[in-house]
Amino acid sequence: MKKILITGGAGYIGSHTAVELIKAGLEPIVLDDLSNSNPQVIDRLKEITGKEITFYQGDCNDRSTLDTIAKTHQLAGVIHFAAFKAVGESTEQPLKYYRNNVGSLITLLDFMSENKIPDLVFSSSCTVYGQPEVLPVTEATPRQEAESPYGNTKKICEDILIDIVKSQAGLRVISLRYFNPVGAHPSSKIGELPIGKPNNLVPFITQTAAGIREKLTIFGNDYDTPDGTCVRDFIHVMDLADAHVKAFTYLNDKSKDFYDVFNVGTGNGNTVLEVIQAFEKVNGVKLNYEIGPRRPGDVVKIWADTKKINAVLGWTPSKTLEDSMRDSWNWEKSLK
Repeated sequence: MKKILITGGAGYIGSHTAVELIKAGLEPIVLDDLSNSNPQVIDRLKEITGKEITFYQGDCNDRSTLDTIAKTHQLAGVIHFAAFKAVGESTEQPLKYYRNNVGSLITLLDFMSENKIPDLVFSSSCTVYGQPEVLPVTEATPRQEAESPYGNTKKICEDILIDIVKSQAGLRVISLRYFNPVGAHPSSKIGELPIGKPNNLVPFITQTAAGIREKLTIFGNDYDTPDGTCVRDFIHVMDLADAHVKAFTYLNDKSKDFYDVFNVGTGNGNTVLEVIQAFEKVNGVKLNYEIGPRRPGDVVKIWADTKKINAVLGWTPSKTLEDSMRDSWNWEKSLK
């Protein structure tokens, strides 16, 4: 059974990907410093999969932790999720983001090269596109100037990966540019669990519905979109997790020194109001929301062209926006 190191594997996307790896007959080795995740997730993964989960608490910036893992486990590859991801915080503390997000990738690549670990799936982001001039965005869409230091770390990391593959280091790499992950595992045992005030729309929706937040503010309703609110491509986290498994499997058949990039989204854009309405409809819950001023730095509209990942990896999303809203609410209710 191939062992795959998942950095940030106790986090939102990492934990769901661990489930899908096990389902595919692979063994996840989870590394997480628990700075933005809960240790109970490891127990939940065991409940969902019926498998013991190998877990290391540590920072992937710390080479000694990586070396300890390599002494015990022969790793076939790495899926690298671990990163700080709060856009607002990144504008206030840019060095924290560059040191962690870029630094950890460099440490990881050194480690992989020295230990002859061939395959890497990297967690990138649609933030690299900025506000695109043409929609939907394809993988060939020019990357715009980043809207935040967080977004810039993803651009820099992609460039580092391109350069390391060109250097003939013997690596096979795929960067997955995610759009907006939402939803939760259908068991409601794992899901998105932000520490403190949520940065993403759907946890704010579910916490407002649960009475944790007094109301939800929609930032602007005068944009050039169907109802004036911003448009995003909301992808269910289980579909996103499946994309990682397919990406890793695809790398196995490639020659060394390979790099490619794929969008991971639904191929559809939904407005913020449409998401709220879908949540209310599928769950029978009315939300207390208000219209506020525009938020500086928000991209007006973006969604993915998914033809490449559909054709090359044979991946297509299986879940709807309504599925995402139902699973997100069931997860929120399970936290009470």
